[in-house]
Amino acid sequence: MKKTVSILLLLAMVLTLASCGGGKKNDDRENSGVDALVSEYGYQWTDTSAPILNDKGAQEIAFNIYSSKNASALDYNDMKIMQDLYESTNVNVSWENVSESVYSQQKNLIFGNADDRPDAIYHAGMTAGEINKYAPRHVLLPISDYLEYMPNFSKILEERPDIKAQLTSEDGKIYSLPRVEEMGLLQSPNILFLNKNWAAAAIKAGAVDGIAEADLKDGITLTAKQAEQLMTYFRDNDMNGNGNAGDERPMSFVYNNWQGNQCDLYGMFGLNDNLEHRVVVDGKVTYTVQDERFKEATNYIANWVTENLIDKVSFEISQDNFLANGKGAETYGFFYWWESETVVSNPENYIVCTPLVGPDGKSQTACVSNNPEISTGEVVIFADTPNVEVLLTYFDRYYDPMISAQINYGPIGIVYEEDLDANGMLVQKEVPEGMTSDELRLQNAPLGIIYLNDYAWEHVVNMEPRAKLRLERLDAYVTPYIPEGVTPTPNLQFTADELNTITQYESALNDYIRTNLIKWLMNGGVSDGDWTTFQNDLTGRTHLDEIQSVYQAAYDRYSAVK
Repeated sequence: MKKTVSILLLLAMVLTLASCGGGKKNDDRENSGVDALVSEYGYQWTDTSAPILNDKGAQEIAFNIYSSKNASALDYNDMKIMQDLYESTNVNVSWENVSESVYSQQKNLIFGNADDRPDAIYHAGMTAGEINKYAPRHVLLPISDYLEYMPNFSKILEERPDIKAQLTSEDGKIYSLPRVEEMGLLQSPNILFLNKNWAAAAIKAGAVDGIAEADLKDGITLTAKQAEQLMTYFRDNDMNGNGNAGDERPMSFVYNNWQGNQCDLYGMFGLNDNLEHRVVVDGKVTYTVQDERFKEATNYIANWVTENLIDKVSFEISQDNFLANGKGAETYGFFYWWESETVVSNPENYIVCTPLVGPDGKSQTACVSNNPEISTGEVVIFADTPNVEVLLTYFDRYYDPMISAQINYGPIGIVYEEDLDANGMLVQKEVPEGMTSDELRLQNAPLGIIYLNDYAWEHVVNMEPRAKLRLERLDAYVTPYIPEGVTPTPNLQFTADELNTITQYESALNDYIRTNLIKWLMNGGVSDGDWTTFQNDLTGRTHLDEIQSVYQAAYDRYSAVK
């Protein structure tokens, strides 16, 4: 997969330019490398709106970039945004696209074969452990040694020490490029929806206490008891009128899915649970499964499962099947998701609930997920890549918010209008008939490295209407119920010793928690004896205390510099 320099170049020039790809600090390289790029190929990096190379550079320098892609996406070589980037930069990139499953299978082979590597991997999905594995072997380029050639990215690091902290490895260097999409959505992936027509029928039948039909509007607050009364009525009656009283699903979610999952049910007991059962509370890394309230909540929820109030299919269904089941005849009474519009055919029949109030009559908590808005390890570059300064300057353009918007959603001319609005912001075009906005986006947007923050949403690109709707609902009905001092666990950098601890123990810990929790939820709850054994095992054979100490140390370092 290695590129070759055109045979028209003199051998001396080939050797000079190749010296730019050895992975050493730029100051240690011969200055003639960059000087030759400048004089021969017009290389420049300071004007972020001008071409990076001249026409000769466009013809004689090229890069091979390997990337997985969504099955719906066009080949990146055929994407308009990539072709537009070539026109504006004169940097010639040849994309090798594979499926996500193929990349997963080939990943170790690529890193292990020094004689046949691409120049970079996009959608690399590199973990901190993998970076710490390959960086000391000089397989990965230390990107932080070349920041002078990346004005956009350098500015981000200067303004956002928290991002820099999440990228910086134990040796003080940065080896990967991040994806940053900050909307305030990902930490709250669950909104509870209620079928208002079904609820109205239950109220008319006298099946629920303390609420009237006039209360059935967005923002309704229900107690656990009222929710249980509603679900019981939904279970026992033919709510959709199709003659089958058994196809109603009183409450549904997708168990352990990244959104629309079960975690917010634990908020009825004041817990801030998430899929990892790990959250930061007042600066302390905390595991919810060590809290006695977790046992109480699990038993309460398990009773709803036993009574067929929570649809048992929720524990085995896929996201796609959950969404498909919501279409057509109404079957969902309550469900968790980001928006009703995606789940059901008649979203106007559903209202948004605030988090359920627990059996104690006062606990009402929205949980926070560890879904990151800052994703590290998105792009890595191999240390022996020639002309690496040019490639880094090219990737730096992706962090221009106008380019980021197109990388993330699709290009001007297809997704966005050619002309900006009166405020100088991108304007979305109408979605073509017969397509959804998701289909249009996945087909035309490579996703990957971007920087979309508050400035971008206020000055460059308007959020998608559905994203705005999510934020409006979250701001009104969810985030006010996140307790002060509770935050997700951010992406953290670990030392080699800390990574050894995590690698050795964390997978077994997660498996142990998952195995027990699904057993308890599906089989009526957890006994006092089993709970005692579980707690002993957490601090004993699963080494939770050691794992927690590692996360705490890494979080303390992150907090000190952010």
